[in-house]
Amino acid sequence: MAPRIGVVSFPGSLDDRDAIRAVRLAGAEAVALWHGAHDLQGVDAIVLPGGFSYGDYLRPGAIAAIAPIMREVKDAAAKGMPVLGICNGFQVLVEAHLLPGGLIRNANQQFIRRDQRLTVENSDTAWTSGFSNGQEIVVPLKNGDGGYIADAETLKRINGERLVAFRYAGVNPNGSLDDIAGLTNEAGNVVGLMPHPEHAVEAGFGPNTSAAMRSGVDGLTFFTSAIRSVVGAAA
Repeated sequence: MAPRIGVVSFPGSLDDRDAIRAVRLAGAEAVALWHGAHDLQGVDAIVLPGGFSYGDYLRPGAIAAIAPIMREVKDAAAKGMPVLGICNGFQVLVEAHLLPGGLIRNANQQFIRRDQRLTVENSDTAWTSGFSNGQEIVVPLKNGDGGYIADAETLKRINGERLVAFRYAGVNPNGSLDDIAGLTNEAGNVVGLMPHPEHAVEAGFGPNTSAAMRSGVDGLTFFTSAIRSVVGAAA
């Protein structure tokens, strides 16, 4: 039986359907979850998708972080369930204190959309095990509030404890401290990043590569990694 990966929809989510499609392309069963529910429907992993969830005008992710289903998401994460936060989902994870630090307006005060090079910093997580440390990948980026911040003590801790999952390569598009593009928690089951792996899962629809236009599929590895993690845990 294929693993079941839930994708939470919040009012304002706009990449939830893309995440569902990515889950299916990776070989898992996608399960749509609603922000106002308290039922995870027996899923094996969870994706908090990108978009502009309700309440973002106060602070991105702040209201979604206290949505009813987040109580169950936090409990599940504490028990080791793989949880991935993409863009707004990363903001939700930070606001829910599942990942450290904060995210603010891009340094140039502009919305950014680009194919972004990333360096994999930690391949020992549920969502990155299919990569190798130091590997460079390309994943689309689109955000207006993607600047990662943290105080000096927190930055020292996350760097020292290998909690940085990804760093921006080539160019830092939004002023994130230490070029941080994504984080993991200490257990390695919770990962958040600003770029969008669900937009790089099928040839013909991904970023351009040296092989061909729109051929990039680096994002698919996030989802296949989670599937292997779930299957391995159940074995």
